[in-house]
Amino acid sequence: MDLGAGLKGQRLLITGGSSGLGAHFAKLAARNGASIAVAARRKDRLEALVDVLKELGAPEAVAIGLDVSDGAAIHACVRDAVSALGGLDVLVNNAGTVRNGLAIDQTAEDFDAVMSVNLRGVWLMAVAAARHWRETETPGNIVNIASILGEFVSVGTASYAVSKAGVVQMTRALALEFARHNIRVNALEPGYFETEINQGFFDTQTGKEMIKAIPMRRIGRLKDLDGPFLLLASDASCFMTGAAIPVDGGHLLA
Repeated sequence: MDLGAGLKGQRLLITGGSSGLGAHFAKLAARNGASIAVAARRKDRLEALVDVLKELGAPEAVAIGLDVSDGAAIHACVRDAVSALGGLDVLVNNAGTVRNGLAIDQTAEDFDAVMSVNLRGVWLMAVAAARHWRETETPGNIVNIASILGEFVSVGTASYAVSKAGVVQMTRALALEFARHNIRVNALEPGYFETEINQGFFDTQTGKEMIKAIPMRRIGRLKDLDGPFLLLASDASCFMTGAAIPVDGGHLLA
């Protein structure tokens, strides 16, 4: 089965689209014929990405400035994406942030900053998209980008792990409620991949020790996420909802 073919003609809204996993997913979707709205705070980077997406084959690509901690901006983002793309088929909740450090040393502001983006922002985006699909009586598909840290913990990432555990449980809860409206909700749980957030970490001694704990003895390459993403974002997963799929080289097994 050609999973990519399932994205042809689809209209995707991807948050956190200016770099890392979001930009990678946007390029993957563009190569497979999808129209894409990429949303993030860094509008200049998004506009440069839009040019790339069109070159890769996206029939339509648009940049939308968005801070997912701003509820009003979220509703405007969904409205603008629908207007620019002529509708919406898939929401990819990818925006995320991290405040590393021991919980005992972090402030309430540190905790709130992580929850506002990683948990509250995902909730508000999902609800805004679901309301659009309910009102237009059209099917919808939500792919939440969670993390294997939603399933286990490591020292120094407590607030991030708590937020991602919330995303995993949110995925299940919303899948149950939204199914009656023909809206699916699933999640990807990436393991350790090098992105701008953790660039250079895996070259440190701590990072090298972490790699040794992964059964496949390496960190993920972005292309390792392509198959699972295409599965969830396309109708190939039309009878899946509430699933959380780890892509981690066996890390959770260890």
